[in-house]
Amino acid sequence: MVYVVGHKNPDTDSVCSAIVFAYLLNKWKKKHGLIKLDEDAVPAIQGEPNPETKHVLEKFNTGMPEIMTNADGKKIILVDHSEKSQAPRNIDKAEIIAIIDHHKIGDITTPNPILFVNLPVGSTGTILKLLFDWTNVEILKEFAGLMLSSILSDTVIFKSATTTETDIKLAKELAKIAGIDNIQNFGIEIKSKLSNISSLSAKEIIARDFKEFDMSGSKLGIGQIEIVDLELVKDRIDELINELKEMKEERNYNGIYFMITDIMKEGTLLLVVADDENIVKKAFGKKLENNRVWLDGVMSRKKQVVPPLENAYASNF
Repeated sequence: MVYVVGHKNPDTDSVCSAIVFAYLLNKWKKKHGLIKLDEDAVPAIQGEPNPETKHVLEKFNTGMPEIMTNADGKKIILVDHSEKSQAPRNIDKAEIIAIIDHHKIGDITTPNPILFVNLPVGSTGTILKLLFDWTNVEILKEFAGLMLSSILSDTVIFKSATTTETDIKLAKELAKIAGIDNIQNFGIEIKSKLSNISSLSAKEIIARDFKEFDMSGSKLGIGQIEIVDLELVKDRIDELINELKEMKEERNYNGIYFMITDIMKEGTLLLVVADDENIVKKAFGKKLENNRVWLDGVMSRKKQVVPPLENAYASNF
């Protein structure tokens, strides 16, 4: 058995890509593909999916992958990440077969050559659509729906700076296969599932999409939620900041950053608790006020938050 697994705190692209690529790998066993496995590929996740992802899986009736958090002794294929901090624990004791990703190349290494596909596009779902096309495998309606959902989720309905013409083109092709007539409305349908956070604790809100990074020796945490209206969370800002302070101490972060992204206003309210608050001025050209700053036009953690922070932390050394 080969596990196809996405990153910790799984989002829609991570979960859907695991399902879709496991299907494609099993199809490749019967015809010429980029790699041929001797065993069945099985999709897996590292934790409970968020409401958006659950809605997508229910809509296209594809079922929930099993949870797998320990890679020790297993054959593993990573999707939507290539960093040890985001992989299952004991990833160094696993046999990594392949990596499919659209983020920066991480710190995972392998002793032998593997299938490694990394493209500068908006989602892993986009890459998987290309792999179907390159290897002439028919795309079923439900898998088209999953890949379309991946693209719309990760590109924030094409509003994120990570969006490419390839994402838009392939999303239109997938929508036809999936029977989705209005891509914009479908995108709003799935993104709205993440906006209902009233029943969540501050810790649950922050943890929903949270990743750790090492930047020039500084240990950071960067989380993000995407909502359709900032008003939905304005009364909980102080509560969120207090939780960030607690998390910073508990996990020994040098800085913790939380993006509250308003997908309709196309910007992000960034909450920050850091050893050096001047980092924010260096990175974004704006000064923090009461642990917060509005970043107009900023939608993407990967492209608009991580790189400026990396440069800012590097300049401190």
